[in-house]
Amino acid sequence: MSITKDSVMSLREKTGAGLIDCKRALAESNGDMDEAVSILRKKGVATAAKKSGRSASEGVIAQSISSDRSKGILVEVNCETDFVAKNEDFVAFSTSIAGDLLDNPDIDLEEKRTEQVAKIGENIQISRSETLSPSGSGLVESYVHTGAKVAVLLSISSDSSDVAGNQQVVSMAKDICMHIAATSPVCVSRDEVPAELVEKEKEIANAQAEGKPAQAIEKIVTGKLEKYYAGVCLLEQPFVKNPDQSIQQFVDEVSKGAGSSLKVEKFLRFQVGEKA
Repeated sequence: MSITKDSVMSLREKTGAGLIDCKRALAESNGDMDEAVSILRKKGVATAAKKSGRSASEGVIAQSISSDRSKGILVEVNCETDFVAKNEDFVAFSTSIAGDLLDNPDIDLEEKRTEQVAKIGENIQISRSETLSPSGSGLVESYVHTGAKVAVLLSISSDSSDVAGNQQVVSMAKDICMHIAATSPVCVSRDEVPAELVEKEKEIANAQAEGKPAQAIEKIVTGKLEKYYAGVCLLEQPFVKNPDQSIQQFVDEVSKGAGSSLKVEKFLRFQVGEKA
């Protein structure tokens, strides 16, 4: 029996299942609508579709990096409860999603997501993903904090083509990722700080210095801006593992030891729920 478009749409309206699942169920049932509904329910697809409207504010951040370290990805996968977020199957599913998207950004993951909803019993959403690659030679590194609620992806560029195999550089990149997870910098360097944020800090500093001599105000504002930059710019932050050293100084030190000019290009810091 031929499967018509109208019958597929009708089954979708009844169950809320995806078009491909509806078409397969109708083919399996030889066009019998009631049997197709039963097939979808047995597979959990209809139930999964009904769960899709439920809130999914818990979850994990998953990561994947290519074998040559030339690109990496962070993906936020959400579920309904923290209990499921800690489930090994859910974590494994999230990791596989990251790998799939790294290999093919245009891949359709709806069927895979639906199957996991049916298996886990909660609404699951793939809410966001973003990739990083160095502009030329270099590497990417990641860090997923315990519990996978926070994760960082970092790109490092280099004038050396074999830096991705240098364990000293890889270790440095991992340490910086961990630092970013802990300190939440706004950007890499001060020239990337949005102008409106700088102006706001200047206004605050000027207000706090009101009534003082003009020369003193200038010094106060300059000093407060320097402190602000040291707080929000990654390269100017004190390295958490060695507060006497800035991140830039740490990079310079490793660059010298590795015999390569290294540069922190960009980072991503994902935290579960921050974009909800």
